[in-house]
Amino acid sequence: MNKIFRNSLFIMAAGALSASCADYNVTDDFKADPDPAYVQPYKDLAPVKSYIDKSQYPNMTLGATLKVTDFNKQELAHAAAVTNCDNVAFGTTLMSGSIINAKGVMNFLDMSDLLAHVEDIGYEVYGSPIVANDNQADDWLNMLTAPIEIVVDYVEGKSVDFNELSTGAYPGTVDQGTAEIVKYDGMNVLKVNAGLKPAHVRIVEDFDVDPMATYTITFWAMSEKDASFDVNFSGNPIKGSGPNGKWTFKAGKWTKVTIEAQSAPDATEGYLRVENSRTGVIYIQKVEVGYYPDNHRPQTAEERTDTINYALKAWCDGLMKINAGRIKTFDLIDEAIDTNALLENGYYDLKHSTEKIFWQDILGSENYAPVVSSIASQSFQKYEGDPAALKFFISEKGLEDQKTFESLNYWIGIWDQKGAKIDGINAKLNLTYSEDAATQEANKATLDKLLTNLASTGKLIRLSNFDILYKDAQGASVLAKDITEAQRQQLADYYGYVIRSYMSKIPNDKQAGICKGNLSDTSDPVGLWSIDNSSKDWVRTATYKAFCDALSGN
Repeated sequence: MNKIFRNSLFIMAAGALSASCADYNVTDDFKADPDPAYVQPYKDLAPVKSYIDKSQYPNMTLGATLKVTDFNKQELAHAAAVTNCDNVAFGTTLMSGSIINAKGVMNFLDMSDLLAHVEDIGYEVYGSPIVANDNQADDWLNMLTAPIEIVVDYVEGKSVDFNELSTGAYPGTVDQGTAEIVKYDGMNVLKVNAGLKPAHVRIVEDFDVDPMATYTITFWAMSEKDASFDVNFSGNPIKGSGPNGKWTFKAGKWTKVTIEAQSAPDATEGYLRVENSRTGVIYIQKVEVGYYPDNHRPQTAEERTDTINYALKAWCDGLMKINAGRIKTFDLIDEAIDTNALLENGYYDLKHSTEKIFWQDILGSENYAPVVSSIASQSFQKYEGDPAALKFFISEKGLEDQKTFESLNYWIGIWDQKGAKIDGINAKLNLTYSEDAATQEANKATLDKLLTNLASTGKLIRLSNFDILYKDAQGASVLAKDITEAQRQQLADYYGYVIRSYMSKIPNDKQAGICKGNLSDTSDPVGLWSIDNSSKDWVRTATYKAFCDALSGN
């Protein structure tokens, strides 16, 4: 491909954190001050991850979702995650949209810091999606796939030599004031009179205008006094360099006026209008209009494919070079299914776009995952990664809907046949607890059906976004600031139900774990910890105990 594209890649990376506590070397002994593991109630409970019986559930893990900045601060959120969870995920913050700027510069400073730290403490990271439709480096991709500059020839538009016209009434359009062809300075010229009102005269007109082109207009003008005037090109006022944006010239000599202009966006007729805005007379001779057409052409389908393959290889190469084999599990593709677009076979199509660069639109829907997994795998292995340890998941939301699940399974089947490496499914949950008994039974049935469907794929199954919202019997949300102890216990019991259902319905060797969306309460009571308003301490909730009980099999 054209080397101009390949010169757009630079990488920024920081060294390892210079300060590390010795306590970090063994995460089970990790302590932080203040430490959320030792705040009442439930003081006697151990870290949550310690309750997983690894002999019975060898692949079961508990993950936490944090922002990179929160993790790198090494404060309460970091302490809670490292002490209580097996791994941490960073959502969209390690995706290309957060790392690559419009010029292709890759900023891995934060990622380098966190990887040095997790390596130091022996911790695990679940990798952000390698490709998706959102949170991508759209400005960079747009730059790479932009039209290519080409050589174009000058196009002559329209010219008028008033010396070739007879004296008398001006045959063109006079919108206001008066204009005539007269003999002046030994030749025929257009005389524009500014009387009580400014004269508005079209000195060239009636030609087709290209709204994308920049026109060059030249004419010779003279006045017996210093003159100033306005210019309008096909509905677009063109500013000059004089006061108030006017065009000016000195009296007593012919002056060549050169104007660069585009027409108004909705213009269909080409014309140049001089608006003589002061009392006086100006003389105009020999008007020429021409332009260089747009000197860009769209990339061909072959060029765009080559460009996008380059971009994917550059992104994966940069990502895996910084990673150096430390992150071993990634979401490969995120939220690919379009629930508003049906294929002829009744399944949902992948997402497509005419406005943004979607990888699958250029790589092809059937080749999407095979190409991405191949390039990412090669880069992983190139930079110290053990290919036997590498795992790729397809992450998707809304899988509780039967057709969405079946459609994802359909596409995974196609990608598998095409040779893609797809080890598992990362199901993004959208769970609610309801005080209405019938609604809650339906919630449980939907969850159980989802887990049964996921188990049927034979893939590794990971549940993410594991936050449960609380609704009262009327369907209104109950916020963290309002929830009672009894309500919190009911919510905790449902968390326990979800964990037990997962561990019972997903075969032990296919359990890739559950990842908590938020460790502490937001405005909703989703946390294993609430936050004390006065001290800002993290305080264990009934949900913390529910996790410990469910993970231990109780």
